[in-house]
Amino acid sequence: MHFPLRPALNWLLASAPIFSHCASLQKITSDFGPNPRNVGFFLFVPDKLAARPPILVNPHWCHGDAQASYAGSRYASLARRYGFIVIYPDSPNAADKCWDVSSNATLTHGGGGDSLGVVSMVRWTLEKYGGDPSRVFATGISSGAMMTSVLLGAYPDVFAAGSAFAGVPYGCFAGDGYGVWSEACAAGKVRKTGAEWAALVKAGYPGYARWRPRVQIFHGTGDEVLSYANFEEEIKEWAAVLGISDAPASATPDTPVRGWTKYVYGRNDWLEAYSAAGVSHNIQNQEATVMEWFDLACTGDKCFKWGQGGPKAR
Repeated sequence: MHFPLRPALNWLLASAPIFSHCASLQKITSDFGPNPRNVGFFLFVPDKLAARPPILVNPHWCHGDAQASYAGSRYASLARRYGFIVIYPDSPNAADKCWDVSSNATLTHGGGGDSLGVVSMVRWTLEKYGGDPSRVFATGISSGAMMTSVLLGAYPDVFAAGSAFAGVPYGCFAGDGYGVWSEACAAGKVRKTGAEWAALVKAGYPGYARWRPRVQIFHGTGDEVLSYANFEEEIKEWAAVLGISDAPASATPDTPVRGWTKYVYGRNDWLEAYSAAGVSHNIQNQEATVMEWFDLACTGDKCFKWGQGGPKAR
């Protein structure tokens, strides 16, 4: 479904030198907790960890794998520089390597599916490496973006923020099974009100009324695989979940790339979305913008954490 372009470089990436280190991608084969779908667990731990290191989860795209996700972005290099840990899950779906973003199990907190396997990886890594449970993040492209939304919706108690590139709303692919392809959703024909979308998210964790993660969305207007119409639907969904208006409070052109427009929603900068004019499904990763959103370059006690800031918890 998605084949990544060479990532665009900017000041942050240019300032991250390439080091010669022993750290490399490792496959975890030990029992790391509930993993009903047998999701593969690949981990990158830099040689020098930050105190109570943050964790970034980076699920791959359809027809990709953990190794491709590791090689296709600069997150490992940035982890070396800033001392955070990166989890690269690997889809168990041998047919097309897409993620389970459709089953009721994966869309439900503690219900099973691929999402529970990924969350088990997070919990195991936090314990083994003394990580900071309030600084866990997720980002992905295409199917990886869809899994990012699933993780934010079903496990808002685990993830502080997420960044989704060329994805669809949480629950848009919902169906009977683990490998459902929704042509209606992909084509942008699934339209709902913000309240209807929010109801799906809230059903993913019934009774949850605590703090909600920050959400960052990117989508190309020329996306030929997952229609640009999903951009508007994602905005409606997360704005309603957060209890803020889906009308942008501000718009900044040519950010972070010429021809892209940044939109901010609400007064707390808890939801932002980037419309990439003319860009296809093969959207460029924007690691520096994601790093800033997650505050992953921060060290010390004043970094962005789960439970701090944002609209009133819902």
